[in-house]
Amino acid sequence: MTDAYTSALLVVGDKDEELTALLDRELTAFNNAAVGVHEERSLSVRVTGPDGAVIAGLTGWTWGASAGISMVWVHADHRRDGWGGRLLAAAEDEARARGCDRISVSSFTFQAPEFYRRHGYVATGRTEGYPGDVSDVHFWKRLDGPTVAPRLRLVAVVDYPAGHEETVQRYEDDVLALLPRHGGLLEQRLRGPEAEVHVISFSARAGLDDYMADPDRAKLRAEIGDLAPNARVLTVTEV
Repeated sequence: MTDAYTSALLVVGDKDEELTALLDRELTAFNNAAVGVHEERSLSVRVTGPDGAVIAGLTGWTWGASAGISMVWVHADHRRDGWGGRLLAAAEDEARARGCDRISVSSFTFQAPEFYRRHGYVATGRTEGYPGDVSDVHFWKRLDGPTVAPRLRLVAVVDYPAGHEETVQRYEDDVLALLPRHGGLLEQRLRGPEAEVHVISFSARAGLDDYMADPDRAKLRAEIGDLAPNARVLTVTEV
């Protein structure tokens, strides 16, 4: 243990502009070095009225071929004037001009998920449990061609044979690791005392079929033998 560790001062507080700037600078440098891409820039779109007051605005970022939207806001007096769509289009055009071929955004369920869907964004997942039983919906859109089709999404409930929970969990670790080779994505994994719940999506039905027929998956099931769990699977759609 170093002297710095034993003598350092840890302070918990509220907003810290200096710390925010430091972390932004250091993590940006670390991230760019890790992926070898240094073209990271902020992105903004501002709309002002005749009096100079801000009517609407958008902030975001671009990083290599990826773009993201951080915040979108339209003044309450102008929310039926079409500014939301214009902000989005302007940000997408600027992202394309910077060489981006994809863009992402998240929206709380009380905000504007339907707005993004109308503009070609596809939901890729969601985070539950925010105050007021709110969810954060995550979206993605291609900027270099047609938007991809909505993903096939499944919910699987995997029961544990009594007394063999750890064995089945290790088996599930190995089986779920096969998903990416078939275009599959484990969006969420929940664990209870007697079962696991998996939220899984595929880019197409063929990916699911290939995953189910994967010889490595069959080998894993053979190795675990009678302990191989039988999952209850539902095909679900986002609401």
